Amino acid sequence: MPFGKKRWLNSLALKILLAFIAGALLSIALLVLSGRLVKERLPGMDLSDYTHRLAQELQFDLRGQPTGFNNGDQYPLWIYQSITDDVAYRVLDDEGRVVLMSPGAQHWPTLAPQVSREFKFTLNGMIYDGATEPYVLAGKTWWIQMAASSRIIDFLHRGFALPFIRFGIELFSLVLLVVFGLCAWVTLKYSLKPLRNVSTEAALISPRSLDARLQTHGVPTEISPLIDSFNQALARLEKGYRNQQDFLAKAAHELKTPLTLIRAEVELMDQQLDARELLLLQVEHLARQVQQLLLLAEASEPLSYRFAPVDVPAIARDSVQFLQRIASDAQVSLTLSTADEPLRWRADRGALFTLLKNLIENAIQHSPLGTAVHITVSEKGFTVRDVGPGVAEEELPLLFSRFWRGAHRRDSGAGLGLAICHEIALAHGWTLRAENASPGLLLTVSTG
Repeated sequence: MPFGKKRWLNSLALKILLAFIAGALLSIALLVLSGRLVKERLPGMDLSDYTHRLAQELQFDLRGQPTGFNNGDQYPLWIYQSITDDVAYRVLDDEGRVVLMSPGAQHWPTLAPQVSREFKFTLNGMIYDGATEPYVLAGKTWWIQMAASSRIIDFLHRGFALPFIRFGIELFSLVLLVVFGLCAWVTLKYSLKPLRNVSTEAALISPRSLDARLQTHGVPTEISPLIDSFNQALARLEKGYRNQQDFLAKAAHELKTPLTLIRAEVELMDQQLDARELLLLQVEHLARQVQQLLLLAEASEPLSYRFAPVDVPAIARDSVQFLQRIASDAQVSLTLSTADEPLRWRADRGALFTLLKNLIENAIQHSPLGTAVHITVSEKGFTVRDVGPGVAEEELPLLFSRFWRGAHRRDSGAGLGLAICHEIALAHGWTLRAENASPGLLLTVSTG
């Protein structure tokens, strides 16, 4: 982990979560501010607040006696004339005498204003809630009382408060949507900037710069595994490219020696007629190497394969029959064991034939005289075993390397046969492995 314990700080999910929290907090702050502004412009539903504002509209004559209220647009007095039984007010002096009242306050019970700022009483079976507010003028205190019936309060709440709440919810949703959208857009814009930079770097990678790697610094934690996988893919491509270059260099070297010998033998043909036989041997060796190089190039190319259901035992019998003469010349017998029931695999028929042929031929080349090579085909794969000297344990990893030759083979091949087998097995998704069987070498191809 290049960033250690601080990798979680670079998490894209965390950044989006923080953006949501920031957007929600900002939305709440805007709603609180809007609520305060609205509260300043709309009459409150609280009676104490309403009574206080009503007291501010109290008017006096030249003698300092209350004469009424300012009939403004915000607190109209007509409501006390229209619904006298539900809303009323009255003004008391210091001694509790009524000096001013609306029609609906005539039947109110006597209430001492100094006792409580809020009061409640029942009149004609209707519950009234009231509030008292003092008003001081020239050292004299006046008490303004206001009361409203429970039915008018319920009406105001149902008729005005609920629509206002609905409006508030709609406003909250709209504000939350806009603010959160903006916060998320800004956060993602800057959070994904490293990913855009990585995409630009990836577009600049070419066969001439396969050693380049994408930087993971600043990339969101959720994207880092993708970048790491891409870098690993680049490493595999670079390795494959280097192997190809190495392969071409070795192939050129392997072909150079036979050509040099052929040239020398041809130059001596006028003086030595026996050189013709040596020339033919070198030509045959060169042709074999070229043929194996072509097979290896074809086996390494996935597009060369044509997969279809094939009869595996039949292909195994064809391979054994094809190599029967070579085995007879080497005084080695071939034994084939197959399952009784038909076996059909999805494979490229030509590639499977080449795979079996190369494995059997390799076993023939390492088998002592008078011994047998055993081929077994089953539902899970097939095996090829000889009873030769085997391979040293430290050389087993080299067995499928290109141009590697065992010490006990009879021919002078290029060392590409098992490398071709390895490529064919990989293309089919099979596993090819080798192990010493004591005696001999056991080559196993597993299809599962």
